[in-house]
Amino acid sequence: MRVTTFCVELRAAARRRPVGAPPGPCGRRPTYVQRGAVFAVLLGLAVLIASVLRSPTQRALWPLEVRAAARYRLPPALVAAVVEVESGGNRFAVSSRGALGLMQVTRDKFKRGQDPFSAETNLDVGSRYLAEQLNAFHGDLSLALAAYNAGPAAVRRYHGIPPYPETIHYVRAVQALYGRWRSRTY
Repeated sequence: MRVTTFCVELRAAARRRPVGAPPGPCGRRPTYVQRGAVFAVLLGLAVLIASVLRSPTQRALWPLEVRAAARYRLPPALVAAVVEVESGGNRFAVSSRGALGLMQVTRDKFKRGQDPFSAETNLDVGSRYLAEQLNAFHGDLSLALAAYNAGPAAVRRYHGIPPYPETIHYVRAVQALYGRWRSRTY
């Protein structure tokens, strides 16, 4: 998009100019629209860099993520985004609250004798739990992700995404990566 087109669109979005405000790139002060656009561009760059910089180990997880996603009728990019945000692709990750493996699943979700650090097992159990949350919240991805992170009881208690900073950040991060990776094929 050329700068002149950008300026025309910004001027259309921001009709009023506060008195004494310093001019922006189009002869006006930066508006919330411009700041929002800058934030969106920076977030997009962060997601792009994260997707390009996935390690060979994380790329090797893709076939396993696809298989687990297909088993529970989930988009593979969604499973990959959850893995990236939860553990960064580290199958031996353990959280301070005891969540284990790639998808940071709690031990009570595993059947007796299952290895939570096995990539296939962890992806299978985590994908099943994510699918359960999507079904429980009638396909609402934001609520399902919030329930995956904070628990379904917290989502029901607050009638939406709980006001926990960690959960709010988690939902935004997973949705951003999922949006970026939808067309990923490697």
